[in-house]
Amino acid sequence: MNLRIPGPTPLPLEILKVMGNQMINHRGPKYEAMQKEVVKKLQKVFQTENDVFLFTSSGTGGVEASITNTLSPGDKVLAIAAGVFGDRFAACAKAFGAEVVKLDFPWGQAADPDLIRKKLKANPDTKAVLVVFNETSTGVTNDMKAIAEVVHESSDALILVDAISGLGAIDLRTDEWGFDVVVTGSQKAWMCPPGLAMVSVSEKAWKAHATAKMPRFYWDFTAMKEFAEKGQTPFTPAITTIFALDKALDMILDEGIENVFARHRRVGEHTRSGVKELGLELFADESCASNTVTAVKVPSDIQADELLRIMREDHEVLIAGGMGRLKGKIVRIGHLGYVFEEDIDEVLEAMEASLNELRR
Repeated sequence: MNLRIPGPTPLPLEILKVMGNQMINHRGPKYEAMQKEVVKKLQKVFQTENDVFLFTSSGTGGVEASITNTLSPGDKVLAIAAGVFGDRFAACAKAFGAEVVKLDFPWGQAADPDLIRKKLKANPDTKAVLVVFNETSTGVTNDMKAIAEVVHESSDALILVDAISGLGAIDLRTDEWGFDVVVTGSQKAWMCPPGLAMVSVSEKAWKAHATAKMPRFYWDFTAMKEFAEKGQTPFTPAITTIFALDKALDMILDEGIENVFARHRRVGEHTRSGVKELGLELFADESCASNTVTAVKVPSDIQADELLRIMREDHEVLIAGGMGRLKGKIVRIGHLGYVFEEDIDEVLEAMEASLNELRR
């Protein structure tokens, strides 16, 4: 099966092999050395000198941690939303008692920094800005450098970033651009199975953490830092996934992070070009189209579920459907992690054959 959803992503053979390693003591010296080395490698890809923590969870657990560790009930946050995951970030903050000011953008378009500036000026007491780097529900990547510049110019707000489906594939300069908490997930560009949320924490975020009063236990940054100094986590880690991440980071760094970004850019362009050659229309504005997932409008004479079924059953190619209000209206091709042009060629061939079959 050619698995081309936005995550989980296919695992390289080298990573499958290390996942067969026997368990080790997560309080012992071998694990300690591995975790400390993994964190050092992660800092290189995050492009940060900040603390980086390993939570055993989905990426959404890391998103929750970014909120509960830096905010108190009643704090005002500006939630930038242009898709399902922007809405989810806002909903998470609201669930913990934050006062959420939502700034919605049309799905398929990127967030407009000028409108963010205006909203911040109208809400000078904003404590944090919540933003999704790469919105997989629409196939859009936000201009994070421009957003960061606007936030820093207009306020003293924290910037909390859901970078789950972008970090490791698309350039995100955590320290240079000034992000306070950045979250990603192992099952995306990192070529690993689900099970880890990796979270970086800035000095500014630590200052906010010192007075934050939202409830937390499992997600507590203070406990994570205490144990990280010993090369451990407070609770049992996903050891097999950390074996995988250790190897994946070696592969990423051996390729070179700039080369990894370039490969994803090349494969993204190849995917969008191929979709248009089939006579199909892209959902996202190409000026902000993601290099990790391509959203494709389903033609009016085609049922999305049937297209997905035929591709899966007849051609062994698995892509994703639409989410939320886009269910039945788009399909999504994932191209992140261990992916090359030939993988996408197989997807496009299966899509063309399936469309022809449905139109007979």
